Formats: sequence, structure tokens, C-alpha cells
Amino acid sequence: MLLIGKITDLEADPTLSKHEKLVRGIIASIDEGILVPGDQLPSINVMVKKIGYARKTIVKAYEELKDRGLVESKRVKGYFVISQETKVTLKLALLLYSFYRFQEEFYNTFRKELGKRYQIDVFFHHNNITVFETILSNIKGKYGKYVIAPIDSAETTFLLKAIAPKKLLIIDRYLPMPNEYSYISQEFEESNYAKLVELLPEIRKYKKFVLFFDPSSASPISIRRSFERFISDYGINGDVKKKHVQGSLKKGYTYFCISDSDFWEVLKDCRDHGYEVGKDIGMLSHDDNVVKELVFGGITTISTSFIEMARKAANHVKYGENIQMIIPTNLIRRNSL
Repeated sequence: MLLIGKITDLEADPTLSKHEKLVRGIIASIDEGILVPGDQLPSINVMVKKIGYARKTIVKAYEELKDRGLVESKRVKGYFVISQETKVTLKLALLLYSFYRFQEEFYNTFRKELGKRYQIDVFFHHNNITVFETILSNIKGKYGKYVIAPIDSAETTFLLKAIAPKKLLIIDRYLPMPNEYSYISQEFEESNYAKLVELLPEIRKYKKFVLFFDPSSASPISIRRSFERFISDYGINGDVKKKHVQGSLKKGYTYFCISDSDFWEVLKDCRDHGYEVGKDIGMLSHDDNVVKELVFGGITTISTSFIEMARKAANHVKYGENIQMIIPTNLIRRNSL
């Protein structure tokens, strides 16, 4: 058997562990066309008999090849070659809400920090628990690492606990999980409240403070709670609306947009009315990006650094250290308030 020959050729190298010899021998067989996608690897029992390694050593090697996306295991049938991308160090599944501008920023930084030896497959659940569950079911056992922006629900927690702690990193939204799981997340309620307090003098310049918050969206309810607590604690004339209705803009109001769809609708309305942002109306937005730095003289934002989150996530993937971190929330003052 040519595969066995490739493995035994490495026996003379004292720098390699037995499981490394197995991995390298199989990779060499794939590179040379001895093994191609669809081929079945020898069973663990056959490998024990042919090369004399312990079962756990062979299982460890086969699992590493799974993590790299080169093989997959089929229940009862065994392990099969599924890829010839042998340069890949690790195959990752990245599960996000949607490709919003700030999540694109996360992905681009995450991709750059990891480099070409990591394969990243991206999926979107759109804050839909059925879609979330279907995606997890379809990708279960096919990746070496799962980096997931979760939906805040008990059902999500249950589904994620089925993934081994060392293979899961939770990002973006905090979700209570056992201590052995890693996360790099935002905190919304207290941090958002604190930033609104910092903006109190600017907010008081306007007659009314309006938050656009759609309860059916992916936006955290804790943002609404922080807003309502703020206007109550400081006697602000405020209101929560589901979405901006075109033509309803009021001079002397300040608007807090969580979603970019409301953000653009308000700015379009402002242009149509001939209002000056930062004077006739105030604007505050969530989740910063370069566009908000540039349009209408700059929009004030409350935002987490998704670039920092991506760098921390990439570092965790590369080095595997357990991490439990809340990324700070920043107030970026510009001319819109």
C-alpha cells in the first residue's frame, strides 16, 4: 500500500511524533495523487495492524486532518478524503448575522490577520433561529474551528454546547456559556448608557431625542433599555419609534439610528428638507465605519472596534489560548451633534 510506504518513510526522522508522521504521510499521498477526493483512508484497525501505532495516535492524526478540512468522517463508514488543499493549516466556519458594513470590517481584518494558510467559510443566519440551527447541523464536524456571532436565546446556548469548547469562539454578542468556552464580545446596556451620559450637553440642545429600534431586528434589546433609562434619569423628552418614516423628519430633533437603513433614510430626508446636520437636526449612530466619518461632515457614533475584535479573534485561532473578553465601547465625537 503506497500510503503506508509514505508513512514508514518518515520513521527515521526523530523530530516527528508518531501522529505527525501519520499526518505528513497522508498529506504527501494527497500531494502526489496517491489519494484523491472520495478515497477512503484505511480504518483505524487496519492502521494499528499495518504500522503498529496506538489507536489514540491514529485517531488524533485523522482528527487533525479533519480540522484542516482534508478529510471527513462518515458514521460507521470511516474517513474519506474531501480536499487537496494541503497548504491549509486549519479550516474555519465563520457564522455571522449578515454582511453589514461593520461585520465586513471584522471579516477583512480577520482574514488578513490569519493569512492564506487558514480557510474561512462564511455563513449568515440573519438572526433566524431556524436558519441558525440548520447551518449548524450542516457544518457540524466539518471544521476545525467555529467562530460564531450567536443569537441571544436559550436554544442557541443549547446548540452551541454541542461544539467542543476548544473548537468554538463566540464573537460580537455575549452569550452565557460554561467557563471553558471562549468569547470576544460587546457589552451594550451599561456602556451605551455611559456614552449617552457623556453626550448629555449636546442632546439637551435639541427639543426631542428619538431612537429608532425595531424589536424584530437583530439589534440588542439592551440598547433600547439603556436609552429609556437615560431619558428617564435625566428628564429628556425622548421617544422610541420602530423605524423612520420618510418625510417625518422634525427640525430641532436629534435622532439615534441603530440600523444603517434608518441612518440613510434620515440623511436622505435631511437632504430633501434642506436641514443642516449638527444644527437643524442632531444625528447619533451605532457601529462606526469610514462612511460615517465622511458623510455630512461626520456622524457621531457609539461603537466597538471590530478591527480590534477581529485581531483578538485571529490571535485566539492561531494560538488556541482560552479568552473571555469584552471589547470596550467608544464614543467617537464628530459634527452631527
